[in-house]
Amino acid sequence: MSTLMGKIKEECLKALPPTLFFFIILHIVALVRALMVRGSGISLPSSASVLLASLILGKSVLVADMLPFINRFPDKPLIWNVSWKTLMYAVVALIVHYLERLYDYWKEAPNILAANHDFWTEINWPRFWAVQILLVTLIFNYCVMAELSRVLGRGKLKAIFFGPIRRLPR
Repeated sequence: MSTLMGKIKEECLKALPPTLFFFIILHIVALVRALMVRGSGISLPSSASVLLASLILGKSVLVADMLPFINRFPDKPLIWNVSWKTLMYAVVALIVHYLERLYDYWKEAPNILAANHDFWTEINWPRFWAVQILLVTLIFNYCVMAELSRVLGRGKLKAIFFGPIRRLPR
């Protein structure tokens, strides 16, 4: 039983950095959207739904990183893997963002086709693409940090970023 608990702990610790990252950036995106739609009567996600989405995205990143085509350029300069992963994660983010908006229309439409039609005719495309550009930029930042961590090692990256950890004498 202790090996199962050890494996669960290991998986939770691996999922923590991407989950925290996505928790923060999804709140930033929600804040930007709230500022863009203030006074329009559009409902915005709560912190609970942002937490759920960040948990899903954090675990999804770990699962995606295990797929052979995600880490496609490990021996090339970092920009190759960063660009590839950003593209892959951005496509997923675009699909999720589209489905999230479609769901808002589906709540008031008789079926999914009517919701999709309403979505395409009524959506504020500049706002949609502004949020998507923000997501891609933040995903790129995540990929840069993840690749640096992969190449340098977590401890070295922490030391570079936060400074060396000083132990107190006993």
